[in-house]
Amino acid sequence: MLYHLLYPLADQYQIFNLFRYVTFRTAGAVLTALLFAFVFGPAIIRTLRRKQGRGQPIRTDGPETHLLTKQGTPTMGGIMILMGAGLSTLLWAKWDNGYMWSVLLVTIGFGAIGFYDDYMKVTKRSSAGFSGRKKLAAEFGVTLFAALWMVYLSADDVRTGLAVPFLKDVMVDLGLFYVPFAMVVMVGAGNAVNLTDGLDGLAIVPVMIASAVFMIISYLSGHAVFANYLQIHHTPGTGELAVFCGAMVGAAMGFLWFNAPPAQVFMGDTGSLALGGALGAISVVTKHELVLAIVGGLFVLETVSVIVQVASFKLTGKRVFRMAPLHHHFEKKGWAEPTVVIRFWIIAMILGVIGLTTLKLR
Repeated sequence: MLYHLLYPLADQYQIFNLFRYVTFRTAGAVLTALLFAFVFGPAIIRTLRRKQGRGQPIRTDGPETHLLTKQGTPTMGGIMILMGAGLSTLLWAKWDNGYMWSVLLVTIGFGAIGFYDDYMKVTKRSSAGFSGRKKLAAEFGVTLFAALWMVYLSADDVRTGLAVPFLKDVMVDLGLFYVPFAMVVMVGAGNAVNLTDGLDGLAIVPVMIASAVFMIISYLSGHAVFANYLQIHHTPGTGELAVFCGAMVGAAMGFLWFNAPPAQVFMGDTGSLALGGALGAISVVTKHELVLAIVGGLFVLETVSVIVQVASFKLTGKRVFRMAPLHHHFEKKGWAEPTVVIRFWIIAMILGVIGLTTLKLR
């Protein structure tokens, strides 16, 4: 919005020429989202605590310590993230960029699905929420529309292509299968972050790291000169998504202030589904879907641990891990919660650096 209001005044006031630059508006989005969390976060938490009473229902089959340490903590804190990132994006991004709106569609759509699931858990005093099949159906419905929109907006030479990391000029054309593939990427990313969100601060920092990495990727992919120099596929218009990623980084930092151990609020499915879906959508738009699997490798690992656990128990009656997702396995082994969280953060940082190297190692 500020771009459309103030950049036209650059002829009279040179300072407004700053709004021309994606880098300046991205920095503005980071700070705005962070400030929103600091200013409105306490009021949002008080409201959630007052409305929810006993807070988020804690899984009875989870680690026993959670029944003592996390009882009464409110959920749906993802509202803080969505409002901060959404308003910041609308304030600093160009409104005529279709990619921005398609990513916002997935983010808000997944956030609404997660909000309903959290609402069901709180009102029914159950950790189950609503039917997993219905939730997946709603997610695939949102991503079907978004994927078709993204394909329509893309240039012909990359429209249905899948770029391969570390290989230059390699684009595998998936044809009609690209839309289902993009849908799976977005839905998978949303649910992977959701599975990871089980300890105070565990999911939000890896999301912040992944958002920062894709902030760089979006900017470089959308810049013809940099994309040519790095020999990555140029996708015009995606540079504007750096503003959205910046808003996610700022909102995540602000939320971490309240979610750091011991957490004052949980993001719930409202936040985890929305943030994961957003990362998936950005990877689809920038043609870095496989890079997301590297950058978000921690989310992949958590998801795989659940799949392996369920498959092993159904096939053999034995469990591979003491408890799934993986972070609970280490809790059961005696690791303190902060130890699990910080070590997983370190893994996420390493994976983020590896993801960035794919831009240069070709």
